[in-house]
Amino acid sequence: PAMRTISPLPSVASVAFLAALAALVSTAPAAAREADRRVVTFGETRQELKSKPMTERPNRPLHVYGNTVRRRAHR
Repeated sequence: PAMRTISPLPSVASVAFLAALAALVSTAPAAAREADRRVVTFGETRQELKSKPMTERPNRPLHVYGNTVRRRAHR
């Protein structure tokens, strides 16, 4: 039997699928996202976060320790 060669380029269908998926993800409603995703907080917001127990604080980008504690507490 003749061997088929595998093209190193992605197929048109897979590129179209990825483009459609990216369009859907990027147009997710803003209300679905959390309102405050700041890495560093100041003032009243900081005091509110500090006053909550670690497991009740919101997950925030780059806060590895706190996010890990919350994930383990919810398991």
